[in-house]
This record gives sequence, C-alpha cells and structure tokens, in this order.
Amino acid sequence: MFSPHGPTLRELAVQALSSVEHGYDLLAPKFDHTPFRTPDSVLDSVEGALKSIGPFERGLDLCCGTGAGVEALRTVCRESVTGVDFSAGMLAVAREQVRPDGVPRVDWVRADARALPFGPAFDLVASFGAFGHFLPGELPGLFAQVHSVLRPGGRFVFPVGAPPGWASPWYWALLGFDTAMRVRNAMWRPPFVMYYRAFRFSTVLRELTRAGFTVEHQALTDFGRRRDGSPRCRLVLATRGRDTPGR
Repeated sequence: MFSPHGPTLRELAVQALSSVEHGYDLLAPKFDHTPFRTPDSVLDSVEGALKSIGPFERGLDLCCGTGAGVEALRTVCRESVTGVDFSAGMLAVAREQVRPDGVPRVDWVRADARALPFGPAFDLVASFGAFGHFLPGELPGLFAQVHSVLRPGGRFVFPVGAPPGWASPWYWALLGFDTAMRVRNAMWRPPFVMYYRAFRFSTVLRELTRAGFTVEHQALTDFGRRRDGSPRCRLVLATRGRDTPGR
C-alpha cells in the first residue's frame, strides 16, 4: 500500500497518536507516497466532468492537502484557485509542489473548513477525500460554511465512491479501520477523527439540501458500474441558488 518513499510504521504510529492537525503536519513530507492521497484517476475524472460544466472564475479546494486538487482546478478556473487547509505542514508541501506562476493565480490559506475566512467569493468549491475527518453531526455546519463562500449560482462538487459490499475484502478492511479508530479515540486524547464509513450518501444529500443547495449527482463513468447497475463513483454537484444572495 505504501511506496518505499512513504512513512515508516513508527511514523504512522506517531501520527495516529497525534491530533488530526499535528498528525498531518508530521505526515506531510511523505503524504503523496501513501494511499491516503486522492488517486490521479479520480482527479482526472472529476476534472473532465468539470470541464463539461465550466469554466469557472474563482475556485476553492477545501482541505487541499498537498495541492493535487488545486492543480486539477487550475484547468477549469480562469482567475484564481485557492487551497485551504488547517495543516501548516501540508500547505508548506503544497507551496513547494504547485507552480506559482501563470494563470489562474494560486493562493494558499491556513484555516479550518468549519470556520472559513471568506465571503461569497467563489464560483466553485471542490473537495477530494477529506470528509472522513468530519463527524456526521458536523456536516450541517460544514455545508453551511461552503454555502456562505459561494456566489449565487456557484457549485460545490466532490466525488463519492460506492461503499463496498459485505463480501468484499475492502468492506471488512474499512470496518476494521473505523473500529480501531473508535477504540483509539475512546482511550486516547486528543482524538484523531478519520472514519471511512461515516460519510453516507443519503445523509450527505439530505444535509446539502437543508443547507440551501440544489443537489444533483452524476456517474463518473471512468470507474464503471457495480453488478446492480449503480455507479462505482459519483460526482455530487450542489448549487447555491441564485435567488438567495443574502444567505
């Protein structure tokens, strides 16, 4: 699962016993050599879908990590792309890896996604693989924050993979991981919030609607379909209404 350039078992153990913020500060230099980084196949598929509904003027990569999503958004945004993350270590790596020159302009902001320091300035907000760090009860506040930084008519987009069936080894691997994290957080402080099974599709659609979004979703066809015909991966497209500029 890890390349030879990835973190050692000891480094992962130290990260796992840290807070989320400090853990990612520690992991940042080797993050791109772990399976936690969003795969290029997902980034490319989302980028292709956005090109069909764009272009956009100003984009925001929510929980940007080391900047892979920022690079994808630069292909569909004309004025600027901002990467926001609460880990100073991840932002430091992103600044080194993402070319600062050219159009659109790239900005980096250290901030918590639950308290974004922006007004309604963006036409596009995207996020890749970060939602496991938010407990289900935090989704209403998180989605309200995203709604508040979008201009009327702006889009909030993110990919969601279909959960594996119980017969898949991945089902048991993710269940085991989430169980281990719950035991760890019951016994150790500060907590490290990362749960793969807590971000449920039906709950997400409901909370986006409650936050004021009009919600659609489409299949990312690059990943095919499951035996029941449902997509293996979807792109959620949540739009801030044009008739509620004061929200």
